[in-house]
Amino acid sequence: MTFVQITSVKINIQKIQPYVADDIVYHADTCLPLIDAVSRNKLKFKALARYTYPGDRLTDDTKGLSSIGYWDADEPQDWGLNWHRNEGIEFHFLESGSMPYAQDDKEIKLLPNHLTITRPWEIHKVGNPDVGMGKFYWVIIDLGTRRPHQNWNWPDWVMLTSKDLLRLTTILRQNDKWLWKVNRKIRNCFMRIGKAVDSDINGSNSSNIRLLVNELLILLLELIDDNEVVLNEALTDSSRSVSLFLKELENNLAEAWTIENMAESAGIGLTRFTYHCKRLTNLTPMRFLTLKRLEMSKKMLIDNFSLSVAEIAYSCGFTTSQYFSTVFKKHENCTPAEYRQEHVAFQLN
Repeated sequence: MTFVQITSVKINIQKIQPYVADDIVYHADTCLPLIDAVSRNKLKFKALARYTYPGDRLTDDTKGLSSIGYWDADEPQDWGLNWHRNEGIEFHFLESGSMPYAQDDKEIKLLPNHLTITRPWEIHKVGNPDVGMGKFYWVIIDLGTRRPHQNWNWPDWVMLTSKDLLRLTTILRQNDKWLWKVNRKIRNCFMRIGKAVDSDINGSNSSNIRLLVNELLILLLELIDDNEVVLNEALTDSSRSVSLFLKELENNLAEAWTIENMAESAGIGLTRFTYHCKRLTNLTPMRFLTLKRLEMSKKMLIDNFSLSVAEIAYSCGFTTSQYFSTVFKKHENCTPAEYRQEHVAFQLN
């Protein structure tokens, strides 16, 4: 591992080390654009983190907390955090300034006292493409879950009563509202979190940080109780986890998928995964995968004329160009080369 020292801010950059939750391997986000921005003195940054998140290392006293900190940008920025997910539930808070932000394909501009909640499966980005000027906080708690249907396991230092913690968990799982306007108490809590992170030395503020995170959770429960939140139990159904996986699959077609590791990635048993896939698409998982790969290959054959048929086959996840040609001809009644030639000729005419 290496360390970058910038104006008294130490960023620990580790090689990506996978860790396991619910028998599924995940990789922590490295936040490389943020690391680069700090190295160029574009903003003030302070965080405590574990895995490959940037910042000083969190100690075992706060197990379950993945990252907590803030950045403070008082000049125009030239970087952003593109679409990504986090390995836990993340609470963002903007104290001042404005910040382009997007989640679930909806883009907004965060304003002071805006808070966002992102569950582990919710894709989001900060910046469009650049982040704005402002002071931006975050808290990421690993709940040992990556899919909507999986049970949440809070760290053992979370002090809410069983009843309140169950209520908070149920509300966060069974509604998908992610943007909130918060009150002064939550604002002050984040500001105190920033001060605790600032002054921490090798876990010296672990107790205070644990108390502040508990306070934040209690205040969030109060905020939610003060607003009308509609619960939808279907949001925690295993079919939603499969639906989300199938959507993600379209961006990862080149992977060497088997039906077993598809089910594992969705966090569901093989039989149940196959059932939901068939119900959602009317296709078996491998049939769905093949058709998506063929759709991708047809687009590449037309849009990437400089690539050979073999290169396109490998890019779309087919193991050999011969197998690709066989499957393609079976579905399209022509070879990939003939398909390309026909469509290029049509475009020329």
